[in-house]
Amino acid sequence: MKYGMQRYWFGDVMDGACTRAEGDARTLADRVSSLSTRREGFVPLHWEQARECGAVPDRAGYLAMLREVTSLLAERKIQAWSARGDAVLIQKVRMLEDLDRAANLVAERFQEWDRALHPGPRDQLREAAPRQALEEARGRAAGAQASVISSVDGLALARAALVQEVSTGAGEILPNCTALVGGLVAARLLSAAGSLDALARLPAASLQVLGARAALFAHLRTGSPPPKHGILYQHHRVHNAPRGRRGNVARTLAARLAIAARLDRYRGVRDEDFLQHADDAVRRAGRGT
Repeated sequence: MKYGMQRYWFGDVMDGACTRAEGDARTLADRVSSLSTRREGFVPLHWEQARECGAVPDRAGYLAMLREVTSLLAERKIQAWSARGDAVLIQKVRMLEDLDRAANLVAERFQEWDRALHPGPRDQLREAAPRQALEEARGRAAGAQASVISSVDGLALARAALVQEVSTGAGEILPNCTALVGGLVAARLLSAAGSLDALARLPAASLQVLGARAALFAHLRTGSPPPKHGILYQHHRVHNAPRGRRGNVARTLAARLAIAARLDRYRGVRDEDFLQHADDAVRRAGRGT
């Protein structure tokens, strides 16, 4: 059986004759990006074809050139992914999470340090939150303690600026999701999903418990009650809902967010009609009607 021309990264093969693709590794990488081959009629290549074509002298040369070409392709894909707005927003969200962890860790360690310097009744010490202990020590702190408090203040300023950038970025990249749940929650959902493409593919049930990995695995492993919400609990309509209605509100909100994520991925603009209907549905879920 004869097939038509077979196009490979090193050249074109037809009826046993090969025409070599000219150029260096970057030119060959451009060629690979432009190739489009249907599965039917495709003939897998053998490295000997590249040698017969004059593209490489031997198998070692074939592997070396193929490695260079594929490395260039991978580098281009990484650069393209990093330049996307959702990738930058995800990194900002993860930095925000790291800032929160760092500030909390420093505050907890400061509390232990301050307890050692100023011991008091154990019940009172247990009741004080780490951030509260840090604030109470602000007036009397000196030396290294004062420097630590100043560092925590610096983290708080950096966090506030980053929250503003995250909220603004979410409004641009996730206009419909942001309108439903706010920029910070929308951006955290995006970060948990990994990309806008992945977020748009999530079914509503998965989106509802996104961020509740530990509770979900505990349910699967031990049979504990399944989680009713994950990151969505941070939205005021979920955590302010009556306890018996939180699951229903989270489910309704997740169903609308699944649609909103697709609108953001494929349209990228606010759909006011959809947002109005989604808002009405979430309100009804909160009232139980």
